[in-house]
Amino acid sequence: MKNRKVHFVLIVATLVVVGIAVSAANLTSGGQAPRSKTERTVKMTDRPRPTETKVETNSSPAFNAAAYQNVALRDEVAWTFGGKQQRGWYLYDLLIGETLNSKHDPLSNDFAASLSKWQKKSGLGSSGVLDENTLMAMISQWQRNRLKIRTAATQDQLMLAPTSDFYDPSRAPELRQVERKTYEAYKEMVAAAYADPALKLSSNDKYFKIISSFRSPEYQAELRRKSPNAGSAGLAVNSPHFTGRALDIYVGGDPVDTKDANRAIQVNTPAYRWLVRNAERFGFRPYFYEPWHWEYVK
Repeated sequence: MKNRKVHFVLIVATLVVVGIAVSAANLTSGGQAPRSKTERTVKMTDRPRPTETKVETNSSPAFNAAAYQNVALRDEVAWTFGGKQQRGWYLYDLLIGETLNSKHDPLSNDFAASLSKWQKKSGLGSSGVLDENTLMAMISQWQRNRLKIRTAATQDQLMLAPTSDFYDPSRAPELRQVERKTYEAYKEMVAAAYADPALKLSSNDKYFKIISSFRSPEYQAELRRKSPNAGSAGLAVNSPHFTGRALDIYVGGDPVDTKDANRAIQVNTPAYRWLVRNAERFGFRPYFYEPWHWEYVK
């Protein structure tokens, strides 16, 4: 009995030794031990995640870093206008592109390269980063390009536009007056817009209708008396509407609401984008802060 137990132990020991030897042989001959489930999971998940915002990188790799900064600044850069805190420049993408004569994506390195050239001409350095200083320099340029005249139009300079030209056809006659040359240029511009097949406008569309035109200083003063806390009335102490050369034109959304959410709708409509690209051919320039406001500067 004792001898049988000894033999059994020897047999088990021999089998263990043989198993170890076989495993070693497999490893030295190029075989691999099977990986555990945990190891496989680590290998699959231990990878860098792609960034949430993709920067377009094309022909100007030197400006890649600037493009990545612009990704954040487009939504987050802080600045002040009209006594109000503002954030980001995304509402002005199209105006900025026109200023730079660039059609590149505003988050691309090619856009940063175009911006760098404009910065250099403007004495701002040439970083390609659209920071607060660069944005304020652009705004100053846009404001300088606006109508310089603030003298109220005389009756002989004004004409009564038909109700069909207005967003609100019931608008009072005294509020449907437009400076004569401005009206002629406006009609030429609207005719060109309706002839553009890309816009696909119909006679029932409100786009390009006049929301507001000539407003006399007396009328504006009355508005301020009635609504002393209204921002739009308060800002219009010396309004270009006095001249009859400023037109508020319907481009979509709530006609004259300056909330960012509304302006974000307006700056992306085909009507607004068409005006940015074409209005200057007819003598009109924008007030950057109000997508609906255009001034005849010839």
